[in-house]
Amino acid sequence: MDSSALTLILITILLLGQTTALQYPQEFINELYPDLINTHSVSPAQPPTNSPSLAPALFVIGDSSVDSGTNNFLGTLARADRPPYGRDFDSHQPTGRFCNGRIPVDYIALRLGLPLVPSFLAQTGSIEDMIRGVNYASAGAGIIFSSGSELGQHISLAQQIQQVMDTFQQFIISMGEIAANNLISNSIFYISIGSNDFIHYYLINESKVQSMFLPWRFNQFLARAMKQEIQNLYNANVRNVVIMGLAPLGCAPYYLWLYESENGECVEMINDMIVEFNFAMRFMVEELNHELVGANVVFCDAYEGSMDIMKNSDRYGFNVTTDACCGLGQYRGWIMCLSSDMACTNASNHIWWDQFHPTAAVNKILADNVWSGSHINMCYPMNLQEMVAKNDKH
Repeated sequence: MDSSALTLILITILLLGQTTALQYPQEFINELYPDLINTHSVSPAQPPTNSPSLAPALFVIGDSSVDSGTNNFLGTLARADRPPYGRDFDSHQPTGRFCNGRIPVDYIALRLGLPLVPSFLAQTGSIEDMIRGVNYASAGAGIIFSSGSELGQHISLAQQIQQVMDTFQQFIISMGEIAANNLISNSIFYISIGSNDFIHYYLINESKVQSMFLPWRFNQFLARAMKQEIQNLYNANVRNVVIMGLAPLGCAPYYLWLYESENGECVEMINDMIVEFNFAMRFMVEELNHELVGANVVFCDAYEGSMDIMKNSDRYGFNVTTDACCGLGQYRGWIMCLSSDMACTNASNHIWWDQFHPTAAVNKILADNVWSGSHINMCYPMNLQEMVAKNDKH
């Protein structure tokens, strides 16, 4: 059977399978997040004042690296709403996270003393649902509007920013402008996006982009687009932003398979582009901190953090560094993770969960670095813990 026929069969399976958003029982939510039980009694006129959290809320913008269930509600092939996704998550069920367990922002939320952030499309739209944070991230999304469009529906960066603005308007209507602006300016905004601009745009030469942009110019274009969106958020009173750089895509199982890597060696051509992207983003963050009065914009280099894990895999407890836990083909990178039969028994000793996404064990290490640099300093000019402490002094 040739690859095109197999691809057609896989697409048919995905489209025919019943895919519904996971609904948690209220008792389960109460058990997981006891601090949320009383939030419905909080007057929508103001944020809760007795919260032990280090920030009022966490708002997440991005792609599949931080999608917590958005794509469950969209017509797309980029879905993680079936096993084995989520098998090691708190509920042991798929939630739409592209991982065996928690994604980085889950660990960040817990560090901040906040509940896990609900997807924008999964919540009811009430202030009680949104006041501790909202996750707008959509798998397949990119900085460029059309990146990932061949997978089906997704919510691009610009569209996610518009959803953020809609949320802010609801805050202002419900609690008044002063209280809303106070909530927004003291909350943390976490942005993780850009991979799909390479995977589903530049590297497949969509719209003949490679003939128009050399990699460096393409990266500069992405950085300028991101800068404009951060400025839009700043104009809406956002002050605390964490921008995640990209992980080494050239080491992802999909590209090891596609480029027929020998001995699991990373594809340097792709990694060189990612390093350039991260450099452009870090320079852009330096510009923003100079230009935006009162803003704390942090850049966290996921490439640095990920390469540290790969180079010191034994120390971190990983003994499978190239093969995905779930997939088919060489490095398990040929076919996406579609069923439990395709998955390894123990994901915790794997760096990669599927073709492109790391395991929960890797996500925790990277989140710890974002929070405090506990394994390696990968955030500039400060880590998230230092940002929170800086806010407390004001």
